[in-house]
Amino acid sequence: MSLLTMNDLSKSYRTETLETAALDGVSLEIGEGEFVAIMGPSGCGKSTLLNVMGMLDGPTGGSYRFAGQEVAGLRESQLAETRKKYIGFIFQSFNLVDELTVRENVELALLYHNIPAAERKARVEKVLDKVGIAHRAGHRPAQLSGGQQQRVAVARALVAEPKLILADEPTGNLDTAHGEEVMRMLRQLNVEGSTIVMVTHSPSHADYAGRVINMLDGRIVVERRRAA
Repeated sequence: MSLLTMNDLSKSYRTETLETAALDGVSLEIGEGEFVAIMGPSGCGKSTLLNVMGMLDGPTGGSYRFAGQEVAGLRESQLAETRKKYIGFIFQSFNLVDELTVRENVELALLYHNIPAAERKARVEKVLDKVGIAHRAGHRPAQLSGGQQQRVAVARALVAEPKLILADEPTGNLDTAHGEEVMRMLRQLNVEGSTIVMVTHSPSHADYAGRVINMLDGRIVVERRRAA
């Protein structure tokens, strides 16, 4: 079943003297339970595509249907509500709050939902255990390695049980060993049913995905599926 469908999607940025096409006629369908990697040189449009998928940015033209609903024309308040309900984000820079503990950082993602405190606590404990960082629940980000911080970021993305996880260079700030650790964790989450779309520069990390999309100049130029 299709989770998101884009048809002839475009995104342009205008200045007084110049118009730049970041996305140029992108058509893409991603099914529930897929793990998709998006690759391409800097400036090819892959992060813009991820931002449009995550409703952080709106398209200039074309259609974007998410879970059967056309979202291209929604108001910002409607986009925010849809984003909050269905999408989890993992960023290269972790984006953790230094003053909060691991547990508090993850719970932060639930404070915008109408979830009772006892259920929030249970969900946080469950997801911290799932990503293997429960033993660090009382620590602050500065007390963790980069790999551990990214595990906390993954837990924060998962705790609201989103339909879609968007990961923008999730291993970009990690050394090789911690990067592989995070990729193995993402693949396991996918095996357990999470739909994941990941932007990466790493061919070896893209190989963890079931489908790899290569972009150039705002267009999809090559797609390949990994053999089962």
